Amino acid sequence: MLEQLSGLDEISYRVMMGEYIIYYRGKIVGVIYDDRFLVKPTKSAVTMMPDADTELPYEGAKEMLLVDNVENRDFLRDLLEATYDELPAVKKKK
Repeated sequence: MLEQLSGLDEISYRVMMGEYIIYYRGKIVGVIYDDRFLVKPTKSAVTMMPDADTELPYEGAKEMLLVDNVENRDFLRDLLEATYDELPAVKKKK
C-alpha cells in the first residue's frame, strides 16, 4: 500500500504500534490497520466511494472508509487530494 502511495508528492507515514498513519501534506488522511487502507469519511471520499464499508481501525476509534480500489494509483491520488482539501488546517505547535 505504501508503494502505491509513493508517487504522491508530500506523502509520509508514521509507524504506531505496528500500524501506519498516512499523512498527505502534513494532514492525517488515513491509516493502514490490519492490512486495510482506511480513509477519513469526508464528503468527497463518500462521493468517490459510495458503496464503501465503514470500519473501525481499532476499538474506540471513529469509523473510517475502507478503500477497496488500492491498485489504482490515479484513484488513490484523486481520493487523497479530495480528502486533503476537506480536512482542517494543521495546528501549529507552540
